[in-house]
Amino acid sequence: MLVKTFGCALYGIHAITITIEVSIEIGINFSMVGLPDNAVKESQQRIDSALRSIGLRIPGKKIVINMAPADIRKEGSSYDLSIAVALLAANEHISTERIGSYIIMGELSLDGTIRPVKGALPIAIEAQKRKFKGVIVPLQNAPEAAVVAGLDVYGATHIREVVEFLEGKGSLVPVTVDCRAEFLTRSADYEHDFSEVKGQENIKRALEIAAAGGHNLILIGPPGAGKTMLAKRLPSILPPFTLEEALETTKIHSVAGKMGTHRSLISVRPFRSPHHTISDVALVGGGAVPQPGEISLSHNGVLFLDELPEFKRTVLEVLRQPLEERVVTISRARMSVEYPSSFMLVAAMNPCPCGYYNHPQIECKCGAGIVQKYINRISGPLFDRIDIHVEVIPVPFRDLSDSRRTETSAAIRDRVIVARKIQEERFSEYARIYCNAQITAKTIHKFCSLDEPCNLLLKTAMEKLGLSARAFDRILKVSRTIADLESSDRIRPEHLAEAINYRSLDRESWGS
Repeated sequence: MLVKTFGCALYGIHAITITIEVSIEIGINFSMVGLPDNAVKESQQRIDSALRSIGLRIPGKKIVINMAPADIRKEGSSYDLSIAVALLAANEHISTERIGSYIIMGELSLDGTIRPVKGALPIAIEAQKRKFKGVIVPLQNAPEAAVVAGLDVYGATHIREVVEFLEGKGSLVPVTVDCRAEFLTRSADYEHDFSEVKGQENIKRALEIAAAGGHNLILIGPPGAGKTMLAKRLPSILPPFTLEEALETTKIHSVAGKMGTHRSLISVRPFRSPHHTISDVALVGGGAVPQPGEISLSHNGVLFLDELPEFKRTVLEVLRQPLEERVVTISRARMSVEYPSSFMLVAAMNPCPCGYYNHPQIECKCGAGIVQKYINRISGPLFDRIDIHVEVIPVPFRDLSDSRRTETSAAIRDRVIVARKIQEERFSEYARIYCNAQITAKTIHKFCSLDEPCNLLLKTAMEKLGLSARAFDRILKVSRTIADLESSDRIRPEHLAEAINYRSLDRESWGS
C-alpha cells in the first residue's frame, strides 16, 4: 500500500514542503531514498523503538520510503514523526483520511516522546501558504507555530497522542496565541535601563544619536570605564519592534534553534555579543549545512563586539559586505541561501595594549608607535563604516556616589522614536533607505545640505583637526540625525560641531 505524508525542509529562513511516500509490499527489505542524510537514515531505529512503546512495530516486509523532491538534501531528525505516521498508515494501523491535511514534524525518542525541532515558524508559514489545514509539531514548538493565523496548530508530547488524533479519538486541541497581545505585553521587557547608569552623560548622548539614526558606533576607553555596561543598554532605547520585524527576527532564531521552548515571538530587539575568539563562519554564517551566524541573529538589533582589536583580521573583514548590503549570501555547490543582516554594529576597545592611553590619572606604559599599531589592527574600510567614535573616561567618585535617579531608557526612547518617524517620512520614496545611516553618497547632498556658516565650520575642522576624507560623509549623516532629534529642518552649526566631536579616531593627533 502506498501512503503520503508531508513534512518540511528548511532552506535559509524559508521552508519547502517535502512529500514522504511509503510503499509496503511483499518481501523483506527497508530502503530510504530522496537524498536523506545519516540522521534521517537512522530514524528507522528510533521509529521502531517508539512504535514498540505503544504496542506496534515496523512491519517485516519490503518497505520503500521516498522523500520528494529527491534533489533537495533532507537533514536532521525532524522527519521521524512524519515517517512513522506514514509507516503506520501504509500498514493499515491508522486511517489515511486525515494525514494528508497536515504537515507533521517531530523527533522521536526511543520511548515515543516527541522532542522539539528547529524552524517551527517557517514550517507553519509554508503550511499556510500551501493551504494545509494545520500542522502537528512538538508541544514545545506549538506556541511558535501558532503565531501564524488561519492554521490549526497541534502540539503533541507522545506519538500515542498523534496516532489517536489521526484516528479521531484523541484529546489534542489547537494551540492558540494572541501574538499581538503577547507582542505588546513583552515589547518593553528590557533587562537593563539607562536610569542605572551614573554619570557618562556624553556617552548616553552619543548612544541616543546612534539609536536615532541607526549609526554604527565604537567606544574607546580604559578597562572599567563602563563601555560594555553602556552598550548593553542600547537596545532599550531603540524604537520598539514592529510586528513584521518581530516575525522576521523570530524566523531567523527559529531556523537556528535559538528560540527556546514554549516561546512564540521575539518581542525585543536582539543583542548579540560574541567572544573575540569567534570564527568567521560562526560570525557570518555557513557550515556544511548553512546556518545563520551572529550577524543574522542580530538582525533588527545590535551586534556588540567587545575588545575589537582582539578579533582576528579575517573575522572583522567579513563584516564589511553585510554592513553595506544588509544581507548575507552563503553559497555552496548544491545551494545558495540568503539571511537578512540589518544590524547596528557597536564595538568597544581599549585605546592601547595597556589600556591607559589618554587616561586622566594613570600613565600609559606603551612605547612610541605602539598605540597607532594597536589601532591599525582594525582596517580602514571597517572604520569607514563606523559613524561615531566616542572616548569613554572613568566615572569620578562624586558621580558614582550620587543617589539621584538619572533619565530612564523610556524617556530617551521617546525622543528616538520621534526622530525615526521624521526619517521614515523623509525616505518614504526610497526603497533601501530607512534611517540616516543608510543615506548613500548619491543622495547625501540632497538630505544633508549645508549653508555657508556650516561649510566654513566643517572646512576649518577638517584642516585644524586633521580629519580624514572618509570622515566627511559620516559627519554629515550624524549631524542630520542630531538635527532630527531637535526636529530641525536644516543642519545648524551646533549640530555640525557636535558631529565633528564624534570622530576621535580620524584625527591625525590620535595615537601620536
